[in-house]
Amino acid sequence: MHTVALAVTDGMLHYELSMAIEVFGSDLTHLVDPWYDFSLCGPGAVRVGRFGLEMDHGLDHLPHADTVIVPGWADTDVDPPAELLDAVRAAHTAGARVASLCTGAFVLAAAGLLDGRRATTHWAHTDELARRHPDVTVDPDVLYVDNGDVLTSAGKAAAMDLCLHLVRTDHGSANANTIARRLVVPPHRDGGQAQFISTPVPAPGNHPLAELFPWVLQRLDEPLTVEVLAKQARMSSRHLGRHFRSLTGTTPLQWLHAQRIRHARELLETTDATIDTVAAATGMGTSTTLRRHFHRTVGVPPDTYRRTFRSHHQPPSGP
Repeated sequence: MHTVALAVTDGMLHYELSMAIEVFGSDLTHLVDPWYDFSLCGPGAVRVGRFGLEMDHGLDHLPHADTVIVPGWADTDVDPPAELLDAVRAAHTAGARVASLCTGAFVLAAAGLLDGRRATTHWAHTDELARRHPDVTVDPDVLYVDNGDVLTSAGKAAAMDLCLHLVRTDHGSANANTIARRLVVPPHRDGGQAQFISTPVPAPGNHPLAELFPWVLQRLDEPLTVEVLAKQARMSSRHLGRHFRSLTGTTPLQWLHAQRIRHARELLETTDATIDTVAAATGMGTSTTLRRHFHRTVGVPPDTYRRTFRSHHQPPSGP
């Protein structure tokens, strides 16, 4: 069972902390069994805003976890306590995957885990993080950065994106999307290993592309172009691009590509469809094209991805 430890001391932000507890600390064994073995780790009782928390373990437990999550650090002008830095550093040295949410990046940076790496944090604090830690390459324009063993997220909602990204990495896209639906958050804000490109499907509402998004998602197997999308939206290609950038943070073709890869992941996880069938269903045309784009985006070939995550979705065998 994969163990997740939430590193908590006085001075943390309760919003990001509660996100991590909701995702990793809830009993979701009806989705994946076993789920995560989750624990709160800190120096005795901890005060987070108006909430008092009782710890499961001390900070010395962090090196025993597979994943360590550091929530937002409330006052970035205050240095994190040495015992927290030592424990986070020891966990990383022991092989833990370490992730920070929002301004928790200041804790990782102070511990030296971000030196020579790309990282992000809440947009209001990116300049300060870069100034105080010049050995860190701070990217203010992304939602999260995944360096493999060290991950950082931007603020608030982006912290949830990173939590879901960790679930997707561990348990597959279909399970991450199921959890997103349970939490009523967008499930499609996906990204690459080095840095994140925003590709969400905005919630239904009163915006110019409200009818276009579901229309496209029902036709991923068709040869869609910017011109086709613009005609369906009854606007020029230029205006379509402007609305896409405003709503999704990316271009129509980049968004469409991300949705096709997302659909391919779900088909690989939940069906026995051949690679040729998946390629056709996602508008990739041929298995060669699918393999090339899937490997480039996800990091592994579709066959390897299926072997990794298919077992999570196999129905129980009959008597």
